[in-house]
Amino acid sequence: MNRSARWVMAFCIVMLAPPAVTATEQAAWTWETQAGKVKLGTGKQIYDSGCAACHGPLGKGQSQSLVGFQRPSTFPDFSDCSTATPEPDSQWRAIITNGGPARAFSAIMPSFKDQLTPEQIGKVIDYLRSLCAEKAWPRGNLNLPRPLITEKAFPENEAVMTGAIDGHGAVATSVLFEKRIGASAMIEAIVPYEFTGDNGTRSSAFGDLALGYKQKLFHSVEKGSIFSVGGEVIAPTGDPTVGTGGKSTVFELFTTYGQLLPGDSFLQVHAGVELPTHPAAVSRAVYLRTAIGKTFSTNGGLGRRWSPMAEVIADRDLVSGASTNWDIVPEIQIPISKRMHILGNVGYRIPLNNTADRPKQLLIYLLWDWVDGGLTEGW
Repeated sequence: MNRSARWVMAFCIVMLAPPAVTATEQAAWTWETQAGKVKLGTGKQIYDSGCAACHGPLGKGQSQSLVGFQRPSTFPDFSDCSTATPEPDSQWRAIITNGGPARAFSAIMPSFKDQLTPEQIGKVIDYLRSLCAEKAWPRGNLNLPRPLITEKAFPENEAVMTGAIDGHGAVATSVLFEKRIGASAMIEAIVPYEFTGDNGTRSSAFGDLALGYKQKLFHSVEKGSIFSVGGEVIAPTGDPTVGTGGKSTVFELFTTYGQLLPGDSFLQVHAGVELPTHPAAVSRAVYLRTAIGKTFSTNGGLGRRWSPMAEVIADRDLVSGASTNWDIVPEIQIPISKRMHILGNVGYRIPLNNTADRPKQLLIYLLWDWVDGGLTEGW
């Protein structure tokens, strides 16, 4: 989740500028009004009339000497695609409508719900989005909620802590760090640590470390679609004596697809193949993972967002006589911080077949979109 809230937080309201600021006076509200509602027809007209005095004609920011307040550290550059694209329109709309405090940003950004209609707010958002001239950057509307297992297609800047607890006392944890590279790519590092328990004996050790890369190949806001490919190299750094891996290097190749559906619903599909260098120790395997869900928002779509979903997981070893394992994972992504840059997810993985050696698992993650703010910010 990145800095759309910050950009919109600083959305210029000329009425706050002191009378001595010439540029602000010249950009005073000239909009025709009827019953207190702004009547300009396009987002550019609204921006030029009320925002350019602070943000400049190209959205890069007006000179500090011409604005009537000290810019906060979160003051935006709307032409900077890396910060102008990652968040959905709902984040922008919430802050324009209810002001910066709606997402724990500065009150210098006031509420516009009494000055702009929802339609006019939408036009302003569309215009601000257009100031990013590089169309290779996928828009934040395609940044779908992260499932527990299924890989997203959208490249992200996130840190994620995951956990899995089964009925046999085993606990598997991982720390994931994801860093976006340009408009379309992402690198990822995964560090697992596991606690095992068998016959009353408990052990713990690092698992197999992994490095990954993901590349977005296609996206369309109009079609609500995004498609990416990627791969991972999994090193045998675990301890085979306690069951935390360490048997073979594994190369994984995958594709992932996201699709917006009507009514704030979504579908995500993730398919791949695992190719160990020592197949006698670790079997080659294929998998298919899907997630379907729906996002619910409080405050008429402007508040916090909750995303219940269900994943269906299938995997099969590529050995003679193997059968496909099927699991279902009901879960819900929940907002933790007011800024929506810290999220959680909790779910329950239920094997549907071959259950003798596949126990049920409680799954959780804690996600931090670190570009949007620190762990102590945004509350």
